[in-house]
Amino acid sequence: MALTNIPQGTTLALKLQKGISGSGSPVYVTRNYACKPDAVDQDLFDVALGLVSLQTYPVVDITRVNTSMLVNM
Repeated sequence: MALTNIPQGTTLALKLQKGISGSGSPVYVTRNYACKPDAVDQDLFDVALGLVSLQTYPVVDITRVNTSMLVNM
């Protein structure tokens, strides 16, 4: 039997540094945006750059998170 990977969704995640805790550690928040699974990496990155310009806090990471279902056929 062959294993098949079926894409389910993609999320564009922006990790922002919201501040600093009382102990001096950075405090982060993540903003997630649903995207089409077949979106091209460059297109997602361009959208992320546009979203970065709208954020109050500095952006630490831009991440693409793919989810998929594995089916044994």
